[in-house]
Amino acid sequence: MTTSATSHPQTPHLKVALLGAGTVGSQVARVLLDSKDELALRSGVTLDLVGVAVRDVDAKRDYEIPRELLTRDADSVIDAADIVVELTGGIEPARTRILRALNAGTTVVTGNKALLAAHGRELQDAAAASGSQLSYEAAVAGAIPIVRPMRDSLAGDKVTRFLGIMNGTTNFILDQMDTTGAAFDDALAEAQELGYAEADPTADVEGHDAAAKAAVLASLAFHSTFTLDDVHCEGITAVTAEDVATAAEAGYVIKLLSVGERTEDGVNLRVNPVMIPRNHVLGGVHGAYNAVFVEAENAGSLMFYGQGAGGEPTASAVLGDLVSAARAIARGAEGIPLSDHAKLPAVSMDNVTTRMAITVTVKDRLGVLAQIAQVFADHGVSISTMHQTEDPKDQAISVLRLVTHTGRHRDLMDTVGALRELPVVAEVLSVIPVETGD
Repeated sequence: MTTSATSHPQTPHLKVALLGAGTVGSQVARVLLDSKDELALRSGVTLDLVGVAVRDVDAKRDYEIPRELLTRDADSVIDAADIVVELTGGIEPARTRILRALNAGTTVVTGNKALLAAHGRELQDAAAASGSQLSYEAAVAGAIPIVRPMRDSLAGDKVTRFLGIMNGTTNFILDQMDTTGAAFDDALAEAQELGYAEADPTADVEGHDAAAKAAVLASLAFHSTFTLDDVHCEGITAVTAEDVATAAEAGYVIKLLSVGERTEDGVNLRVNPVMIPRNHVLGGVHGAYNAVFVEAENAGSLMFYGQGAGGEPTASAVLGDLVSAARAIARGAEGIPLSDHAKLPAVSMDNVTTRMAITVTVKDRLGVLAQIAQVFADHGVSISTMHQTEDPKDQAISVLRLVTHTGRHRDLMDTVGALRELPVVAEVLSVIPVETGD
């Protein structure tokens, strides 16, 4: 039994406005209303939910929010609040509403990775100018605490690289393809049936969601400002069951990785399907789970793992920010500005060193392998392994699966381009980077 907040009249009250009452928002409202006394004991502040701005007050929700709290007038609840929780998503009107709150000195908690990836610097500057707080733990990897550890715990260290599985939908799809042999379309359909994927899964399967999260996390990790435009982005729609099976035979598993890597010239940010060793810590991340692997000069290797999506897990991250913000307000503390003192530039993929798994179909004739090998040699790329099989649909065609040694991305892609122009090559079926696990 929890102690009633009414027995603690000295506890200060803060007014909370909630923008959005969807899957995550409704769970945040549930905890604020049903666990109000417990939250007061934890934070030293009574959090009063004073309004929930929604598009449709009559919509059916996972949690039945008292009707008197629902309103279509977002501005009125923003202006009445001490803390605004924005969970509507998208760029507008979320950007305008958050700026309205921050410019007024009102603390904001958001899970809006798309907005942060596009306008994070603008929002951070507005918060710094008014002394308000902007918190967004829920924007990256759901319930996993990664934003605050990156911003605070590793502030005295030098992060050199992070690799993350930051989208639960794509991880579920690729995991199903790996464990059951399912085709991409079948795994996607199952993800939609289970509620992991939206009816329009484009943002997930094309990598845009993971890329936004990579930009947000990289801004913290490397003390610089990055946007979605700085992230090289490839999705998983071209990954086939044959790619997955071939990777498995070689001891690898395919994951959609979000990578931020410090280089001599700046920071490379990329999201793409990658073959990683099955025994790598990220290789064992199954289902819709997320994980972020961080490398730092002094801390070494760190692993953050947990549920990356869903109403209750993401609400946990939102409420963590909310309680932390309430404690700070009660102490009269201002927000922590985002440090971008390093001002590292985003660098292209050209000089990134990696390995590639390349699958091509070739005409089965004398001298084919020599011609293929010559293309690689001409571009300064060496072949680590080559495996040839007969195409079951056409005996005049062979399937070549090659894995390169480490080389510059530009040289590797130039090699692929030259292969496409080679008369003996029927088709380049797939090109997938290989993470060595070093």
